[in-house]
Amino acid sequence: MELFMTMILAAPNFNPIVQPILDVINAVLWPAIAIVGSVGTIYCIFLGIKIAKSDEQNSREKAKKDLLGAIIGFALIFILIVALRISMPILQDWVRSQI
Repeated sequence: MELFMTMILAAPNFNPIVQPILDVINAVLWPAIAIVGSVGTIYCIFLGIKIAKSDEQNSREKAKKDLLGAIIGFALIFILIVALRISMPILQDWVRSQI
């Protein structure tokens, strides 16, 4: 019974599980920033060309709304990825303190 209680109360070592996950997240963040930035730029340029080429007022307004939505969406995604990149060391320290 004493051995069972010792096993339950002993802190498990999650480092072999957590460390590969943290390494993958760190490895993916910089390429994700580059991909979001490049895709966002290309898509916004495409929508800008669509605005410039549109002849009708309705299609121009729709393209403007699409461009505004794309800019807001890509900016939000970019900010969240950068925030995750900045907060990763803090999260890693917290996880290591919990282990």
